[in-house]
Amino acid sequence: MADQDTLQYDGPAGGWGSLRGITRIFGKEWPSPGVLETLARQNKPGGFMCVSCAWTKPAHHSAFEFCENGAKATLWEQTTRRCTPEFFANHTVTDLKDWTDHDLEQTGRLTHPMRFDHASDRYVPCSWEEAFEGIGRELKALDPKSAVFYASGRASLETSYLYALFGRLYGHNNLPDSSNMCHETTSVALKKIIGAPVGTSVYEDFSTCDAIFFFGQNTGSNSPRFLHPLQDAVKRGCRIVTFNPVRERGLEAMINPQSPTEMLTGHETRISSHYLQVKAGGDIAALLGLCKHVLAKDDEAKRDGRSVLDRDFIKQHTHDFDAFEQLVRQTSWQEIEEHSGLTRVALEEAGQVYVEAERVIGIYGMGLTQQVHGFDNIGMFVNLLLMKGNIGRDGTGISPVRGHSNVQGQRTVGISEKPELVPLDRLEDMFGFTAPRDTGLTTVDACHGIMKGDVKAFIGLGGNFVRAIPEQEAMEAAWQRMRLTVQIATKLNRSHLINGEIAYLLPCLGRSEEDLQESGPQIVTIEDTFSCIHGSIARRKPASEHLKSELAIVAGLAKATLPPNPKVLWDEWVSDYSKVRDLIEQTYPDQFHDFNKRVFTPGGFYRGNSARERIWKTESGRAEFTVPQQLSAHGFANAPGRYRLITLRSNDQFNTTVYGYSDRLRGIEGTRSVLLINPEDIAAAGLKAGQVVGLASDAEDGRKRYIGGLTVTPFDLPNGCIGGYYPELNPLIPLDHHDKASKTPAAKAVPVRIVT
Repeated sequence: MADQDTLQYDGPAGGWGSLRGITRIFGKEWPSPGVLETLARQNKPGGFMCVSCAWTKPAHHSAFEFCENGAKATLWEQTTRRCTPEFFANHTVTDLKDWTDHDLEQTGRLTHPMRFDHASDRYVPCSWEEAFEGIGRELKALDPKSAVFYASGRASLETSYLYALFGRLYGHNNLPDSSNMCHETTSVALKKIIGAPVGTSVYEDFSTCDAIFFFGQNTGSNSPRFLHPLQDAVKRGCRIVTFNPVRERGLEAMINPQSPTEMLTGHETRISSHYLQVKAGGDIAALLGLCKHVLAKDDEAKRDGRSVLDRDFIKQHTHDFDAFEQLVRQTSWQEIEEHSGLTRVALEEAGQVYVEAERVIGIYGMGLTQQVHGFDNIGMFVNLLLMKGNIGRDGTGISPVRGHSNVQGQRTVGISEKPELVPLDRLEDMFGFTAPRDTGLTTVDACHGIMKGDVKAFIGLGGNFVRAIPEQEAMEAAWQRMRLTVQIATKLNRSHLINGEIAYLLPCLGRSEEDLQESGPQIVTIEDTFSCIHGSIARRKPASEHLKSELAIVAGLAKATLPPNPKVLWDEWVSDYSKVRDLIEQTYPDQFHDFNKRVFTPGGFYRGNSARERIWKTESGRAEFTVPQQLSAHGFANAPGRYRLITLRSNDQFNTTVYGYSDRLRGIEGTRSVLLINPEDIAAAGLKAGQVVGLASDAEDGRKRYIGGLTVTPFDLPNGCIGGYYPELNPLIPLDHHDKASKTPAAKAVPVRIVT
């Protein structure tokens, strides 16, 4: 529990703090002169789509349609700093391994294609022709199934489509992307439970819902523009109930930076009416408690001839309700309180908000997906919504908030290791080849393959894979035994310093930079968290004349690797991206009809969702009630001295990109080497605030994992739960500590011990 000595931030999200955060990065980066014009066009129809989170771009936009972290991402990309061949001539890769994530990216934009030279331990410049030829030669010499083509979540739909096509033409489905590390649990669980792998809500639902239930999502740092519709919803009477081990300020209070009145008066909006600090891994039990209250209220209502449950919906549209009901009735409140860390009274009060609301939206983030039993977390959340028919009506739905700007869209157009999710028959007809049908490698599978020596080549389309994955120490050692590693990037990061026998670093255009091809300036498209497609066109001058677009790089690699095919027209597609959109439309005609005509539809065009229409593409043909086999999602036993580590991102960070050392919304300044722990646990462990300690893995696999140099910092967390920053604490996560259904690393409840 919090006390007066607990570190905290008393101000609201947004407000002057947000503006100061943007100004600080502006001063640090000295971005190009046109950055203000880019920000003015950001997330607006006919403008530039933010490279940060996947929050939607509304048709009726504000004067400034960007948030603090979206502005930071644009400033970061538009920096005047340059990471040139001269920089690499002055620094060995071994020396650079001692640099922080922040300092590596502070070197600026990559300007030239580079090849790693083992003899000198340096990157040396090479031509694009040399790079493509060398990479193609290596890929042709390998078994295609020994190669992995990874994609981060920011590559456009056009690039993603061609990248997936390249992989399949080459001969594999080894196409993991950053979904595997964060929301793959969503696509696996929702696909099985409601027949659609993505959320069912749309932006307009937030203007008609009566209640919103949040689980494990940090809006204030990860998707701040979401705060605006939340503020509007609260002002019209919508009630917001939040479940999160961490008290995130964005879901407590907000001042709208675009409201002169709020900025001048300091008047803040209270966001959550109820805020419940569930234990890490306690969400199944918490959700079951809500469901238990709903059933109890339905029992009371039946005595008066009324019903709380939507029994017609349950009868017509769902399957296995009886088994679920039996579980809820048989589970005691004592068990629910023990596993959730919440009281019956608190859960009943939250449950009553659900009972009284006609329309409810369920929001969640990686607090649910990154657990060993994350599938059951999501299943229980859907159970709650199904009880009152809160899927498939306006103002309702299940709504995961996606992170990276096009991570959902990449899956939509074919980047998937699961061949059953891709229209392979259609691709074979279009391009005259036999597509591989075997299941490819997920991120976790790829890591196992690299450690075993089965994976010989890795191509990274963006991202910071080696830094983002679990088991970092062992993975870095194994990584260097691969034959080929290729990284496509805009800035230097840790993954570029861990190289195979042959390694290339290929610099690409940023999304904010003009992409000029033979037919003229090019448009790219992305998909937001609500399944809406948006066009993006950039105007800024590229950071270097030597940069190529991601699409051109993918095409260059493919041409150098694959035999000629009269139906595969790489040069034609690079010259005019609209022709790639024609291919996407041909491959997915129901979702992308008239693609080129709808690119700049205000608010994006909606590609549809069967579950929103109450068409359930499941085995039973109905929405599935699920019955979890355990009440805890963390996947390990409680033991004396064992803590549940929650890895966190600061609000001065996006994924592995660290903009600075100001986690303003948590009151942490100047450091990321902290161990967040509540005062009661500090006292019980015999620790003192300010003491420097380490964390050791307490997984039962017996492998030693350790991180030292962490300062004990009093913080408001549930007993037995501690916190620290991602990616610094990733080495403590075992590779096999992941969701059982999706293999998403379980980074929100990691078994550890404190070492003094």
